[in-house]
Amino acid sequence: MKLKELLSVLPLYYGTAEADLEIEKIEQDSRKVAKGTLFICIDGEVVDGHQFAKTAEENGASVILAEHDVPVSIPVIQVGDTKRAMALLADQFYGSPSQKIRMVGVTGTNGKTTVTHLIDQIVRDQGEKTGLIGTMYMRIGDEQIETKNTTPDSLTLQKIFAEMNDKGITTAAMEVSSHALVQGRVYGTDYDVAVFTNLSQDHLDYHKTMEEYAHAKSLLFAQLGNKYQKNAPKIAVLNADDPASEIMSRASAAPVISYGIDQAADFMAKNITITSKGSSFELVSKSGTVRNVHIQMIGKFSIYNVLAALSTAYALGISEEDAIESLSQVKGVAGRFELVHAGQDFPVIVDYAHTPDGLLNVLETVDEFAKGRVFVVVGCGGDRDKGKRPKMARIAVDYATDPIFTSDNPRTEDPLLIIKDMEAGVPGEKYIVKPNRKEAIDYAIQQAESGDVILIAGKGHEDYQIIGTEKFDFDDRVMAREAIEKKLKL
Repeated sequence: MKLKELLSVLPLYYGTAEADLEIEKIEQDSRKVAKGTLFICIDGEVVDGHQFAKTAEENGASVILAEHDVPVSIPVIQVGDTKRAMALLADQFYGSPSQKIRMVGVTGTNGKTTVTHLIDQIVRDQGEKTGLIGTMYMRIGDEQIETKNTTPDSLTLQKIFAEMNDKGITTAAMEVSSHALVQGRVYGTDYDVAVFTNLSQDHLDYHKTMEEYAHAKSLLFAQLGNKYQKNAPKIAVLNADDPASEIMSRASAAPVISYGIDQAADFMAKNITITSKGSSFELVSKSGTVRNVHIQMIGKFSIYNVLAALSTAYALGISEEDAIESLSQVKGVAGRFELVHAGQDFPVIVDYAHTPDGLLNVLETVDEFAKGRVFVVVGCGGDRDKGKRPKMARIAVDYATDPIFTSDNPRTEDPLLIIKDMEAGVPGEKYIVKPNRKEAIDYAIQQAESGDVILIAGKGHEDYQIIGTEKFDFDDRVMAREAIEKKLKL
């Protein structure tokens, strides 16, 4: 693409370069620069890309995009905000790919991964080729690709969307994190449907207050725009039972479709039944239509996720009957209330619950079918929101008969000090401390008997543990299976 065509989307910039210069790629990582590259200097959370302008020049960059002067001999284009400019340039360079795909963005504290997977399954069952971007991986059609962040940056996203276009993807569902929204990673992405699951305490190490956290989430709905498009309407899907939905609604001019259980909503679940094998409810719409729904997933939180997916399916023009049929076949998502069975006579559940609300939801569900003791193995991540540690400990003590405090991903913090922060919330209560996570899992399984339930919370699908700055192989499901097999041999 000619430089003049690329820069045509920037309303204001300074500096000059040869207008007919051919730009073959755009990069923000100087190590990926080659001849014909436009290198963008991003002042990031960890490093400032302006420091690497010279390296980019040495690697063959033709033009530098920066916020201030940099010591290079090639042309420099200056803009006030390179993050915003990068989104515009990426969209232009890749041909506005997100406008050619039905884009669904899902945000909220809990449920993003499950909801995107449910939406993806519904659309796939309609015969469409779909894309998925989230915490666990990215998928283009049937090709699964490992990801580093829940939501990639704007340049990476546009490149991904262009690849999706090339491979015939018609609908993509993606998790949109609060960090990504604040940092502008989804600038330039044209969402058709934005979905809000819920808001509870998390990431306050970054956002500082719940008000800031809610505002960050609302940016997705503000991004739906202010124009009503008859042929491709923008729609907000909101949880009527969560008070923060009012903030999301105020942020957007788009029409709202609501779902819920307790408050009046467009789609509601009534007459709920939850067992250890699944959940059933009546789906009641404002039109008065009542449909019976049975899912293989367990718990009230699962019903909220299903309602979000059903509401989104409606927004996408998919019939309730087809959506319900798809959801009835879904057994769950990896690491989300995932049962580990190796011949034992008691349920062992691995769940990603790493927030107070997430842990409460899962333990309340366990209590609905537990006949004996309830063991919960739980820890809190290091270098993250410390305020939730005593709250999670309190929930573990209140809802489990046998709480076991252990390490999660301690990162650069002392695991024992993290556990002390948890203990501060439960003075005088009974609990076990096992800092070594493997030993904690093994202890719970060795103690459990028929009728008991074990919940291993916090890491879910993760197959690693971060200690210090290193990642070590560690999978709760593998550890649980090994402990069960050892128990059965005794």
